[in-house]
Amino acid sequence: MNLDLKEAEELASGIKSGLVKTSHEVVVFPSFVHIPAVSAILQGCGIKIGAQNIYPSAKAAFTGEICIDQLREFAVSHILVGHSERRQFLNETDASCNEKVLFCQQQGLTAVYCVGETLQEREKNITMDVIKRQLADGLKKASADNLVIAYEPVWAIGTGKVATPEQAQEVHLEIKKELESIFGKNTIQILYGGSVKPDNIKSLMDKPDIDGGLVGGASLKSDSFLGLL
Repeated sequence: MNLDLKEAEELASGIKSGLVKTSHEVVVFPSFVHIPAVSAILQGCGIKIGAQNIYPSAKAAFTGEICIDQLREFAVSHILVGHSERRQFLNETDASCNEKVLFCQQQGLTAVYCVGETLQEREKNITMDVIKRQLADGLKKASADNLVIAYEPVWAIGTGKVATPEQAQEVHLEIKKELESIFGKNTIQILYGGSVKPDNIKSLMDKPDIDGGLVGGASLKSDSFLGLL
């Protein structure tokens, strides 16, 4: 829920004006109310638009939710599913995430499915037990197409703490193996999310199984956003 409209417009404009040609795939996920303005500003510059959530239905009587038809008007191509804050505070489950992943894929949208452990789970040494469950239950009947996985250790989100590149790589490799066992192939990007900043992204991206970043606070200023690229 960061940024007001003016700030969102200034951020989008700053990113667009400072963007040099990049081979990276770049997606921004504005608040719903800012998607129209941000989409208009970024049109034609190669940056894709994502939404932070979706209701898995066409237009219907679900007050307070947002549907695919409304998002498609603004060229939304990616949907965050199961972000740790939605799991923690809004009671999203692996089953409800699975419904959203399947719906996104059926509609031709890319689901960015988030998995990760809490500090308590890491201290109990059950990190991969948790993540394997999230992958197995959240990706039932899903396709490897139109799918991105984001590993976000909950203990490293907004805390200033960050998993070391070695810790992140260790989990990413296990996720990669698990995805291969589920889908029989390895074509799925795995992003790292957890206090990613311009000064640590290179050390993370140097690891062989980290394909990109899911970035929070460091994406809220144009110089920092561009610094990540």
